[in-house]
Amino acid sequence: MKQNSQTTNQITEGSIWKPLLLFFFPIVLGTLFQQLYNTVDAVVVGRFVGKEALAAVGGSSGQIINLVVGFFVGLSSGASVIISQFYGAKDAVNLNRTLHTALAFSIIGSIVVTLAGLFATPTLLRLMNTPEELMADSKLYLQIYFSGILFIFIYNVGSAILRAVGDSKRPLYYLIVCCVLNVVLDIALIVLFGMGVAGAAIATLASQAVSSILILRRLAISQEMYRFEFRQLRIYKKELLRILKIGLPAGFQSAMYAVTNIIIQAALNSFGTDCVAAWAAFGKIDALCWMIMGAMGISVTTFVGQNYGARKFDRMKKSVSIGLGFSLVFSVAIAAVFLVFGDRLFLLFTAEDSVIKIGMIMLRNMAPYYWMFVFVEILSGALRGTGDVLIPTIITSLGVCVIRILWIIFVLPMRNTVETVMFTYPLTWSVTALAFLIYYWKRQKRWI
Repeated sequence: MKQNSQTTNQITEGSIWKPLLLFFFPIVLGTLFQQLYNTVDAVVVGRFVGKEALAAVGGSSGQIINLVVGFFVGLSSGASVIISQFYGAKDAVNLNRTLHTALAFSIIGSIVVTLAGLFATPTLLRLMNTPEELMADSKLYLQIYFSGILFIFIYNVGSAILRAVGDSKRPLYYLIVCCVLNVVLDIALIVLFGMGVAGAAIATLASQAVSSILILRRLAISQEMYRFEFRQLRIYKKELLRILKIGLPAGFQSAMYAVTNIIIQAALNSFGTDCVAAWAAFGKIDALCWMIMGAMGISVTTFVGQNYGARKFDRMKKSVSIGLGFSLVFSVAIAAVFLVFGDRLFLLFTAEDSVIKIGMIMLRNMAPYYWMFVFVEILSGALRGTGDVLIPTIITSLGVCVIRILWIIFVLPMRNTVETVMFTYPLTWSVTALAFLIYYWKRQKRWI
């Protein structure tokens, strides 16, 4: 189906800053509501079940989930980039094949991940030094979560497709509906029926199932070139190779992030349940910053990708500059709010003074340096929009992941404190940001 030639594409035409913000805000709000799935779980179990349940939902199990889901979301970004380029070039045939290949691949991938997750969960939890008192609940939460991973994969691929063609509003609407459903189910299953962490996992999966159905329905009724039809659902070899060429490095990069976080989680687990609970709560608070920067990174990727397909290189560069400016302002503002109201934010998750005290140590050692990561997120997103993913992946893997691992292995034993663990973040952000600035400066000279 051909795109309506009378429709003005604001991503490739006119001013940049206004459509960039209009595209960005639905994404960040959608990401916020998606994050609320797990945050509500943490709030309800932390306040109504206890700090052990909070640690089980957001500790080792949370890091394992981030590893699996993050890798697949990174992998599916290959489809998002290619679709945005085909959409900008008005290539309906290749866009349609890429869309159906991405959705078929998500179904196959979810089956593999479900089976692997169900069997590997106990081993992974033990390898992470998960405290014994958290093992049973952590295992239960993960196994229920993996059982419904299909819905999470389909939603993420479907929403990435809509955003790639410039529709960031509908994924937001669907998430608002499903987040409300998640809150209702959390209260019913955890508070009223006393199902604990099992109730939290079931509520999340039921809500994700609804969101995935809504996404598929939207794609199925679309009259644009990105319409989904079940009878066309198959793997097209050429399109799959294109997706993997861009998606595999991005997935590997996300997995490396998750692996280093798992190593850091294992280090923090050795400090006891209070520290694990504090890190779980801080992770939910800290996620607000990453949601905003990640949303701007997605926005810049889409703007760069479509303009790259339309061969409008000057707009590509302007999109990156504007995205950097907005993100720096947002990151400084968020850090200020966290530093002023941090202790009150922790009270949402727990009333334990010992947990809040450790959480504030974590916050004060990370929040002032959020602005450094802006350059990593935005510049890597811009490069991804052009299909340049291999070198950025290497930069991130070395600058963030390898340095963190070496720090934990060699430096932490010499000064075994929470502050030492936290210092890995600003250290690696600064090194990686500098590397990206140099690489981007060289690459953008070719966009003429």
